[in-house]
Amino acid sequence: MQQIFYFIEKYKYFLLFMALELVALLFTIQSHSYHKSQFVNSANAITGGLYKKHKAIFQFTSLIKENENLATENTLLRNRLESLKNNSYTPKDSTYQKYIYTTAKVINNSFTKKNNILTIDKGRNDGLQLDMGVISSTGLIGIINNISNNYATVLSVLNSQSKINARLKKNHYFGTLSWNGNDYKKAQLVDIQRQANIQIGDTIVSGGKSTLFPEGIIIGTIHSFDKTRKTYENIEILLSTDMSNLGYVHVVENKEKPEIKNLENSHD
Repeated sequence: MQQIFYFIEKYKYFLLFMALELVALLFTIQSHSYHKSQFVNSANAITGGLYKKHKAIFQFTSLIKENENLATENTLLRNRLESLKNNSYTPKDSTYQKYIYTTAKVINNSFTKKNNILTIDKGRNDGLQLDMGVISSTGLIGIINNISNNYATVLSVLNSQSKINARLKKNHYFGTLSWNGNDYKKAQLVDIQRQANIQIGDTIVSGGKSTLFPEGIIIGTIHSFDKTRKTYENIEILLSTDMSNLGYVHVVENKEKPEIKNLENSHD
């Protein structure tokens, strides 16, 4: 307190001058409409700018929450659709659902390496298991390859070890989706029959010949290919999902997978 009094005493004339300047400025603004309007405009500009920044921050945080809500709602709709689809074939069991979807958030994602993986914020405690398929609202993402209680890693389609059953949407000819490690926007389709009659722009979807993904999940479209007398080569698939920009995904559980695997293993 003593230092405050000392400051006022030392600079009393300067402080008096500034006070008088402020009073004069206020009188000038009040007595002249032009100055008053300029002052009001300046004040409005400052407060408007602050409000705009505050609103932008609020909208950004709201958008994050909205995206989370949309992802959860999308998962609920997928589960409901799956239930309705299967109940049309199994009317005696109104609770039957072949595929169960779980929403997860991508917390880490690589897409520039040769063997890319991504990390999601769900694990064993959420019912996830190894070798579950992962998709998004825009297409196929990958397969769970490691898991802990609360997290899981996903072998991305952008991984040299990734091999996914795929087919042409228009005629059901099958092939294998792989990745050569070059362009994160494109994958490759191999081992497709010569009779497939592929064209630029043809849609590629999940084949349904594995227990990982439902049939018909979009993968991408044919971007380019080479054609020989006997086969198709260098088939490039433009992926439908931007693998560099992943937010929320859906983990797919096939309820019939254990039964299928047990049956297949019984022949080994």
